[in-house]
Amino acid sequence: MFQKLHFVCLFILLFIGAQAQIITTNPALPVASQPVTITFNSAESTGLGYYTGDLYAHTGVTIEGKGQWQNVIESWGNNSTQPQLTYTGDGVYELEITPDINSFYGVEAGDKVTELCFVFRTADANNQTTDLFVTVFEEGLVVNITEPSGSSIFKANEAITFSAQSSVEADLKLSLNETVLTQTTGTEITTTHTFTESGNYWLIAEATADGETVYDSLDIFVGSEVINEPLPAGYKKGINYIDDNTAALVLWAPLKEFVYVQGDFNNWQLSNNYLMKKDGDYFWLELNNLEAGKEYAYQYLIDGNIRIADPYTEKILDPMNDSYIDEATYPNLKAYPEGKTEGIVSVLQTAQTPYNWQVTDFESPDKNKLVIYELLVRDFMTEHTYQAVIDQLDYLEDLRINVLELMPVNEFEGNSSWGYNPSFYFAPDKYYGPKNKLKELIDECHQRGIAVVIDMVLNHSYGQSPFVQMYMDNWTVTADNPWYNQQSNFQNPDAQWGYDFNHESAATRELVDSVSSFWMSEYKVDGFRFDFTKGFSNTSYGPSSWGSTYDAARIANLKRMSDEIWKRNADALVIFEHLADNSEEKELANYGIMLWGNMNYSYGETAMAYNDNINWGIYTSRGWDEPNLVTYMESHDEERIVYKCLNYGKAEGNYNTQDLATALDRAELNSVFFIPLPGPKMIWQFGERGFDQSINRCTDGSISNDCRLSEKPPYWNYLENTDRTDLFQVMAKLNELKQQYDVFSPDDAEYSLAGITKWYKLSKGDNHVVGLGNFDVTENNIVVTFPSSGKYYEFFSGDSIEVNNTNQTFTFAPGEYRLYSTQQFEEPRIITDIDEPEVMSSDLQVYPNPASSKLSIVSDKTISTVQLYSIAGTLQYQASDLRKNKLEIDMQHFTPGVYLIRVVQNGNSTTQKVLVK
Repeated sequence: MFQKLHFVCLFILLFIGAQAQIITTNPALPVASQPVTITFNSAESTGLGYYTGDLYAHTGVTIEGKGQWQNVIESWGNNSTQPQLTYTGDGVYELEITPDINSFYGVEAGDKVTELCFVFRTADANNQTTDLFVTVFEEGLVVNITEPSGSSIFKANEAITFSAQSSVEADLKLSLNETVLTQTTGTEITTTHTFTESGNYWLIAEATADGETVYDSLDIFVGSEVINEPLPAGYKKGINYIDDNTAALVLWAPLKEFVYVQGDFNNWQLSNNYLMKKDGDYFWLELNNLEAGKEYAYQYLIDGNIRIADPYTEKILDPMNDSYIDEATYPNLKAYPEGKTEGIVSVLQTAQTPYNWQVTDFESPDKNKLVIYELLVRDFMTEHTYQAVIDQLDYLEDLRINVLELMPVNEFEGNSSWGYNPSFYFAPDKYYGPKNKLKELIDECHQRGIAVVIDMVLNHSYGQSPFVQMYMDNWTVTADNPWYNQQSNFQNPDAQWGYDFNHESAATRELVDSVSSFWMSEYKVDGFRFDFTKGFSNTSYGPSSWGSTYDAARIANLKRMSDEIWKRNADALVIFEHLADNSEEKELANYGIMLWGNMNYSYGETAMAYNDNINWGIYTSRGWDEPNLVTYMESHDEERIVYKCLNYGKAEGNYNTQDLATALDRAELNSVFFIPLPGPKMIWQFGERGFDQSINRCTDGSISNDCRLSEKPPYWNYLENTDRTDLFQVMAKLNELKQQYDVFSPDDAEYSLAGITKWYKLSKGDNHVVGLGNFDVTENNIVVTFPSSGKYYEFFSGDSIEVNNTNQTFTFAPGEYRLYSTQQFEEPRIITDIDEPEVMSSDLQVYPNPASSKLSIVSDKTISTVQLYSIAGTLQYQASDLRKNKLEIDMQHFTPGVYLIRVVQNGNSTTQKVLVK
């Protein structure tokens, strides 16, 4: 019995003891066969706070062997069926559970109730407490220590009250380290004790009645005085690896009195040997005799009541979410220290094997030629891993992108998320895989000439962030929090997320700079896309404002941040999701900052044939001096254009933009009037194949605004549709042209982009490009003046025209587009117009299809050449001069996806699709 009770140790005081002040019960030791009155003090609660209005209980029980929240009474928010508490005054409420616990909750015979589970909520269900639990005791003789509760770290020479209660009258005894402090007969016992020395003590409550003796016990810890000692030179915040067996921890915690470190290295016990030394606002401690290469989990315990993971850790363990990360995603993930602590823990590891970078001198592409691909790891492949993205880099290379923009990859709350709810800024999210896989992804991109930009959220953090938790009261950050505002400067609730960073604070600025420096140094990222940069000031904005007006303080903060990034990498790509008034964006753009240019509405209209002016997607139309407008038709946050076409598109006669093939053709037309225009461009994941599922698609296929953040299927089988691969190929060709030919970074440009027929003219020296398109659902004439006379080549058809009179009139079919140039562009190696797989004759067989390990080509005729292309036309395999009737190709090293196989026999070729799994 003693051994079992001793395991009920210190952290119970920290996390359960505090609840004793929030909830009390009558009787003090409730049992399942009897009624109980619950008294709830809202002023002491977390989440709800002091409250006097109508209050309801979302409540159930914990049943042994079945878990918590069993037999829940009705559904959340149902005021007619969920129990209402009785208000007794001063924020205090009561709930009568009668005639007994088992009956009240409808517990089946044979089930054993061990806890009552509560969330108290307001009548509108908009505000609530955290989960609260009340122990239900066994029938018969029980003893329970009732004091101390709350804080578990005491000071020497401080009088402490010890109390216990029994369920029936008994001989009661309180002992400390087996030395009896007091004894009595009754149902309650209490005494006071003053410790004269620091250390660990064991409080034991004993009750004896009718020959039966029961116990309860509790660890008591008396702390030492903090040692003030200067922080050693060179130590930085977070983990400092000294050698293979030594690490030093540094925590910056202004106004805090003391900090203990608990972890695997001390079996999670409080010990004065792990009391951190203090130097002003810094706390530090060296850990010795660590095993080289071993992972150690640990936390900080601040002032005896705040338990956090290291805010600078590069890896966390999460008790709520790690169990859903499978072995394939994160092999050999360290187990959470169950039963030893609560909350997220940090991890340190000496003697780590450094990643062997293959590219150490990568240079980012010219800004004017950027083709950015925004990617959400979660939805790009069903495996949701960095490795899965690595496996598809050939696909992205075929698309001819030169920047991969990853949506947030640092730790965020939960597993399945867009990532805009950040918690830890220096740790990659484990739901996508180990950190070295992220490094490998970046390294592989660099080997392909692709820069990597990561999405960084520094407007706000969420409640799991240690920076938030260190200075928090009742889920509100306190005024002394060095990093956060107590209230957002935006009164508009739609512009509020999590806890708002105070960007005027020196502490926040230092944190921001350390985050960007870390990712550029440790992961070699080439830049950042910063989320909601309109929030980077403390300027107050009204209830309906999105803060778009010119804000000098915000501009100063953003320039300062960008300067610090460029100090570390002069060529770093700095991109803002700003979407503010043009006067402010122009100043930022001319400073060298790139800004998102949302053209989703306009390109949606042109795709659906309702027309709109798309010239705002060109930086010169905004009066900017520098090509720093990152224009996009779609992003993670906008509705998909082909979905708009299929559901709302215009039709005339036989031409219907709601037809899939036509909608995909309209996406091609949009691309011709998007990618070639001056300045960087961004493609949202799968726009290149005409993704036609709504942004609000639910996992069951229905549509709801509540499903905006839900997982979306990748639909790689879309590449089996030639209309979709045509779109891919058109976009890939345009991407390559933009990067390869300087005329797409023109000295002179003219546009007519407002009408239903549109054109543009780009010129660089003697080279000219003319783009033409009919966005109507009917045939139209397009009148355009060519920049010069002479021969012009039409890129897509391969035809050419002789322009003798620069004033030209063309008749275009609905949705038709052309791209003329004075320079004959080299045709990118992309196969177009692949027919659907023909039925193979008996003399030629390609099998199995789909293929996984090998692919066999067998024919009655002599096979001379076999070529295997990616869907974008890049040659992946070739065997020539075969003069045989059978060939086997080892497919195990090919990335899964759709390929095109070309077989030549007797001078005739046949091409068909092959799916590799």
